[in-house]
Amino acid sequence: MEQRTLGSLWPASVLALGGGGTGQVWGETTREEAIATTRAAADAGITLFDMAPSYGRGEAEDVMGLAFDGPPPNGARVTTKCQLGTRPDSEVHPKLEHSLRESMARMKLDHIDLFFLHSNICPDDYVYARHTEYQDRFATRWSLYSESVVPAMEKLVRSGLIGAWGITATGVPRSIQQALEHDIKPAAAQCVANLADAVGNMQSYDEPSEPRTLIARAKSEGIGVMGIRAVAAGSLTPAIDRDLPDDEATVVDFNRAADFRALCAEMGEDPSIVAHRYALGMDGIDTVVLGVKNRAELAQCVEAADRGPLDPETVSKIDALRLGQ
Repeated sequence: MEQRTLGSLWPASVLALGGGGTGQVWGETTREEAIATTRAAADAGITLFDMAPSYGRGEAEDVMGLAFDGPPPNGARVTTKCQLGTRPDSEVHPKLEHSLRESMARMKLDHIDLFFLHSNICPDDYVYARHTEYQDRFATRWSLYSESVVPAMEKLVRSGLIGAWGITATGVPRSIQQALEHDIKPAAAQCVANLADAVGNMQSYDEPSEPRTLIARAKSEGIGVMGIRAVAAGSLTPAIDRDLPDDEATVVDFNRAADFRALCAEMGEDPSIVAHRYALGMDGIDTVVLGVKNRAELAQCVEAADRGPLDPETVSKIDALRLGQ
């Protein structure tokens, strides 16, 4: 599988296996199938595994430990995350290290290659438009990030527990941009990367999400970019395969993407494959994180990678649909 250098870090396969699918966030699977899918990813040449304790309350990380009984083969790299929220300064480093060590124990590892802050980043005085009552559980305020999170992450690097650290770039865009331009920068950022620029139910603020602007800023700062949500949580697939209410963001985005599915039908292509190929060809994307939950879905994505990015004419047709408007 093609390798691209992740920012200033190391080469990584153009596809990364995410833990959302194997942790049963994106629909039902079995533990046995999740383990088989994880091993099949390594066999297919995937060299980056992107986990988090919140993926199935530790299930995705348990699957990693069961699949490989230690580090994955062929020098593959492993990431994990911590949703820190906003808390007293004195709790930041202990919380990050505690979460990290629990993740390492589940995956049977003594080191994590890349450790992400899995919280939104927002201005100190920011009030979210939605989920305001518990925003301090999912959002880290800027002063806490700059004064406590960054030093704590650097301390974890010096301790040898992690090789590098990054951020999930899904918070308030102006704060994410601040983090990308900070004197001490994250080594990598996870950015929404799909043909509709659809952030879905991750967006609790009313401002434009600006995913492509954030990708471009990260690249200009030498920061590696892991593209997430290539199929927009299922809204860019032939059908949503889990029960969701009609007003849920994924369903709304799915309905908006009807013209995209029609275009794929004209081309005789599966929308899922087209969406992944589009993401693989987006400027600034080093690797695309998969949300697959079984070997059949994995095989589709590997096919997309083998075929490579879409040709410019097809990209133009998709962009002309203006799904991101």
